Amino acid sequence: MHKQSLRRTCIALAAVTTLSLAATACGGTTKNDVQKEGAGAAAAAGKADPNAATKKGLTVGFLPKQVNNPYFTTADKGGEKALTELGSSYKEVGPSSATDTAGQVSYVNTLTQQQVNAMAVSAQDPGALCTALKQAMSNGIKVVTYDSDTKTDCRDAFVSQASAEDLGRTEVQLMARQIGYKGEIAILSAAQTATNQNTWIGYMKEELKDPRYKDVKLVKIAYGNDDPQQSFQQTQGLLQEHPNLKGIISPTTVGIKAAAQYLSGSKYKGKVKLTGLGTPDDMRGYVKNGTVEAFELWDPAKLGDLAARAAVALASGQITGKEGETFKAGSTTYTIGKDGVISLGKPTVFDAENIDQYHF
Repeated sequence: MHKQSLRRTCIALAAVTTLSLAATACGGTTKNDVQKEGAGAAAAAGKADPNAATKKGLTVGFLPKQVNNPYFTTADKGGEKALTELGSSYKEVGPSSATDTAGQVSYVNTLTQQQVNAMAVSAQDPGALCTALKQAMSNGIKVVTYDSDTKTDCRDAFVSQASAEDLGRTEVQLMARQIGYKGEIAILSAAQTATNQNTWIGYMKEELKDPRYKDVKLVKIAYGNDDPQQSFQQTQGLLQEHPNLKGIISPTTVGIKAAAQYLSGSKYKGKVKLTGLGTPDDMRGYVKNGTVEAFELWDPAKLGDLAARAAVALASGQITGKEGETFKAGSTTYTIGKDGVISLGKPTVFDAENIDQYHF
């Protein structure tokens, strides 16, 4: 996959550290991106029994987009820990390349042949795995997708990183707190046509309508096209064009890193606030040197944990993947949304106090 197409399809988290990490950590789809083909196939088959006992001794296979990738290593270890706690077994298989779709298909077939009870899959492609996944489901294997979805009829449920609304609104909330709910702010986005970015920005604008932001003014949306140099230059341009700017929100890991790089070497360091979506490994230095106070993303370990618990709930018959069903994962009760989507919840905020606990 070319970098250019990666940037289009993985706007949320493109170019995290390396090309391969970008392809995986971006979570190639969110619940709004997947082609809708009715509810999950398994949702119609059988009825959920929320009071059914949690089965023990199950085997759940995790199939990430790429093994030995820091993002998925963190996520899958979260899944392994949850399964151990639930009295079931964990196994991980997967391709070494984040663009080896044929390899992913063969690993689905391997897990099917091994007769695992359930599998948690982060799909490299929304459609390519469908035939293999449907075969697994016809053999009674429960299929959960996490981080990156398939078409809705090719799995029982999708564990989504965070909802678009949560991502948009919480970034405004973070920024407003940092600037004392007063002043001019700007948004540094990726491409002007990026669906995810524009959806999040739409929710940012909705959040800004709340009376508590009456003294916060969005003065410009700039586009760095998820290119480090363009994003750096756009940051410089924003500050020249708006000398009273108090903060920048960048809902893209490439943008926030480039903006932090510019701010850290300028007179604006510590004066102009910066937040958005970033990875701890990219942003650690900027948090520690005072350029960035706090930013957010989802916690991949929690994503893997929830994927594992959803897989066990499916295999135990507690849920089928139908909208409105509920199940308990740890101390939290989750409700399945439209098209079998289970949202992890609000993103994790990273700051000086907790950033060293995360490595991805």
